[in-house]
Amino acid sequence: MSEVIKIANCSGFYGDNLSIAKKMVEGGPIDVLTGDYLAELTMTILYNQKIKRGENLGYVGTFLKQFRDVAKLCNDQKIKIVSNAGGLNPASMAAEVENIINELKLDLKVAYIDGDDLMPRLDELSSSGEKLKNIDKNNDLFSYEKKPLTANAYLGAWGIKEALDNGADVVICPRVTDAAVVIGPAAWKFNWSRNDYDQLAGALAAGHIIECGAQATGGNYSFFKEVPSFKDIGYPIAEINQDGSFIITKHPNTGGLVSIGTVTAQLLYEIGSPAYVNPDVISHFDTLRIEQEAEDRVFVSGCRGSSPPKDHKVCINLAGGFRNGTELLLTGLDIEEKAKLITETIFDSVGGKEQFDKVDIQLHRTDKENPESNEQAQAFLRIDVMSQNSDLVGRLFSAKIIELALANFPGWTGRSGVVPSGPYIEYWPALVDSKFIKEKVHFDGKTIEVIPTSQQDFEEVYYQKEPTEVKKITENPDTEIFFGDIFGTRSGDKGGCANLGVWSKNSEAYGFLFDFLTVDTLKELLPDLKSFEIDRFELPNILSLNFYIHGILQDGVSSSTRMDGQAKSLGEYLRAKKINVPKIILK
Repeated sequence: MSEVIKIANCSGFYGDNLSIAKKMVEGGPIDVLTGDYLAELTMTILYNQKIKRGENLGYVGTFLKQFRDVAKLCNDQKIKIVSNAGGLNPASMAAEVENIINELKLDLKVAYIDGDDLMPRLDELSSSGEKLKNIDKNNDLFSYEKKPLTANAYLGAWGIKEALDNGADVVICPRVTDAAVVIGPAAWKFNWSRNDYDQLAGALAAGHIIECGAQATGGNYSFFKEVPSFKDIGYPIAEINQDGSFIITKHPNTGGLVSIGTVTAQLLYEIGSPAYVNPDVISHFDTLRIEQEAEDRVFVSGCRGSSPPKDHKVCINLAGGFRNGTELLLTGLDIEEKAKLITETIFDSVGGKEQFDKVDIQLHRTDKENPESNEQAQAFLRIDVMSQNSDLVGRLFSAKIIELALANFPGWTGRSGVVPSGPYIEYWPALVDSKFIKEKVHFDGKTIEVIPTSQQDFEEVYYQKEPTEVKKITENPDTEIFFGDIFGTRSGDKGGCANLGVWSKNSEAYGFLFDFLTVDTLKELLPDLKSFEIDRFELPNILSLNFYIHGILQDGVSSSTRMDGQAKSLGEYLRAKKINVPKIILK
């Protein structure tokens, strides 16, 4: 085998472009094809699939089409396939994959991994003293009134390595960490040990960068005008070296861009502290270096690693209750008075606000003075209600609103289908002691147990980063610009919390950013964040800051009442704000 392993990612979420798998296999030499499908929301989708369509489902069915498209090519070119498309039912997914292999008369061997599902073991965990406390709210799961529907631990990479070591060509994973599908093949290729923390940390960084597909190759990129073309955008490939350093690239003759900026932006995506935690290693993103090696080739090196934590993260989804709501357009004059009138009338007609578990009312002033179009005269009022009682937020609630269409504010206009209705899921992130994790690899009639690294006898190692000097800018900020004229951002959801990463293109601009963008200043620029606790983290090695905003997404995307329940637009909101900067950084 060569000194580099080339790992390509063909999917960043359930619903990503199905044609990419074949394009990655046909577009140039790769060693491993991976796909990431499992966001927290996806687990609820798969749960509903099992409930409605049968217990033998609960996996990402679209992966089977992708597999059929590439199976023969991967067989002929000796390309391994590692995917978390197994979701809630990796055994059934593996059986379907084997059916396709037999139908196509191929010589591919399939392994699947399980042990992430903690639902059958909740009573055992409770009696053992585990609380499964909500990481964000510190509530005890077993004292909470709402019922768990799914509970899946985020497994690591060693089960994947075990499967590959035993000769598997296809590895079907359940809820593993997003980066595990990259760490596992790299550890297999170079036969890394459990305590090769620096190498593992590098592979974790590589996995984090490519896990969201085209977001590393120009997609959702702040400086999108720099991207030569979005036509046939190339998906990312990580070329990982034995020491854990790697190159991010894409296939030639594809659209998109791989630059220091696109890689930096993706490193900042959905993180909290720069010490990025995984069950196999802690990867210190504030230690790595990023260099543009060539066009569409970015070299990342120097990432340091520490011992993994003693706990595994668990994704728990609860039966939150039921929800309903409405969105009404308010037009012209007296917007505030119209909103007050309709809100009071609605809740008077249904028996008052206090009967609901939650009421959320948002008036968005999108209207403009002296408008030049009908649309410029419109604001919108959004009302959400939630309850454990489905009758309270069912058809009657909707009917009471419709009854007012000719009997309330002038210019009544409603928008149907904008506000979700029906049952909703509440996301509950928790930690479980790793001693309770029972990961198993199933291959060729054998079952192999995989013990977490933290439960083995390795010396504790924690890397302390060296201080990095930040260039100070003393010139007066006398030039007004938009924040986004010189600063890039990337934001996203972390359960009920969100992150907002900010980065600059040069050290002068970062020197200004470092001193300027405090938590207080961020709240001044974005006043709707004032009520939230925010942590600031510094990554001067990549000229970046990261802000972690607690509780902004409430109980996760599936129950959030925010317009942007995943905080994807939060960074672009910041970039739209005007600030004063010194002229010296405008270069």
